[in-house]
Amino acid sequence: MTIHVHEHCLKMATRDDGTPWWTAFPQPKSDADKIEPAQVLELLERQQDEKPREFLLIDTRRTDCAGGTVTSSLNMPAHSFYPTRKSLYKLCKQAGITRIIFYCGSSNGRGPRCAAWMQDYIDQVGGDIQSQVMTGGIRGWVKAYGGQMMDGYDEKTWQAESA
Repeated sequence: MTIHVHEHCLKMATRDDGTPWWTAFPQPKSDADKIEPAQVLELLERQQDEKPREFLLIDTRRTDCAGGTVTSSLNMPAHSFYPTRKSLYKLCKQAGITRIIFYCGSSNGRGPRCAAWMQDYIDQVGGDIQSQVMTGGIRGWVKAYGGQMMDGYDEKTWQAESA
C-alpha cells in the first residue's frame, strides 16, 4: 500500500531520530474502502433519531486539529493508533458498530494508514466490521459543507487556510 504524505504532515510526524512515526509499526497490507463526505453526512443525519449508532468517526489528526471536527468524531491521533486498534475493535464490537470511518486533514496519509491498520486487524480476527476512510478528510468536508455537522467549527481557521 502506498500512501502519499503531505510535507507539513511529514515535518510534524518525525521521531527524534528523524524517521517518520509510522516506521515504528508494520506497513499496512489492506487498502481500506473509501466513503464520500456526502455518504457520511447522510449517516449523521440518519443517526439523529433514537436508534443506536452503527458507525464511529475517528479523527486521526494530532496537533493540527484546529478548526473543528466532524460531529461526534473521536480524536485518536495516528501516531498512537496502532497499539489501540485491538481495544477499539472490541469496543466497537460490543457496541454494535458495523463501520469505523477514519479521516485526517486531507485523508491522504494518517487517515488511510489507520483505516488500513484497522482493516488488517479486522481481517486477522475474521471480524465483520468495515474500516473506511472519508475521502478529502476534514478539508474536503469543510469545502463541501462549511461548518455543517461539525463540533468546534472555527470559520477563521478555515479562512486562513484557504488564503
